[in-house]
Amino acid sequence: MTLPRNAESAPLVRHTLDASLRGLGVASEIRADISLALGEACANVIQHAAHGMEYEVRARMDGTRCVVEVIDGGVARGESEAAQPEPVSWDDPQGALLAEHGRGLQLMRAFTEELRIADRVHRDGAIVHFEKSLAS
Repeated sequence: MTLPRNAESAPLVRHTLDASLRGLGVASEIRADISLALGEACANVIQHAAHGMEYEVRARMDGTRCVVEVIDGGVARGESEAAQPEPVSWDDPQGALLAEHGRGLQLMRAFTEELRIADRVHRDGAIVHFEKSLAS
């Protein structure tokens, strides 16, 4: 799904993925973990992505795992980046354990497996990749 970078898009994509997983018979506890991680990844893109007015969410079944990628819209290298804010680092050391913000990574790590964050190759932005086993 390609989504606008606004607060209304995160519940839409969470609901869509949850309904798809429910239709495939995935247990509610597993769906809740995926939904929480997806919400955190979407919230970060919506709040902090430096470029682009859209972002993309890709989800697929890979054997007995659900694989999700949240992709910051970015701009192609060389395109105009005027008046764009600096991106916020995922590894911001000021995201203290008890801070109101900055716990998204901790939550995603706690509720999923194979969490990876990578820079996009030919564009600015990042890809958040996580996997969750569908076995209870």
